[in-house]
Amino acid sequence: MQQAIEQLQKEVNEWIEAHGVRYFNELTNMAQLTEEVGEVARIVARRYGEQSEKESDKEKDLGEELADVLFVLLCLANQTETDLQAAFERKMEAKRERDHDRHHNNPKLRG
Repeated sequence: MQQAIEQLQKEVNEWIEAHGVRYFNELTNMAQLTEEVGEVARIVARRYGEQSEKESDKEKDLGEELADVLFVLLCLANQTETDLQAAFERKMEAKRERDHDRHHNNPKLRG
């Protein structure tokens, strides 16, 4: 999986260049990201939470909505020149060091 995020960023950039004309500005993409996360939240709340799921929501594909979130996130990373692969690797290293025993020692997670 090394370089997987880097490859996704490249693929999104190539699509934007070939089909999307240009990136929406950062604020527009942030608003789009929020909208897409809201769609994921709606599916999860109704399908896995306590809210009832409307008939029109039952056909929605959670994976497709998560992919929408990922696409916009990759757009934001590209246009802000953020190397998500490197950032993710740094984050995972920090989690391995900082949180190695943290969750195992959390009595709230035992059950």
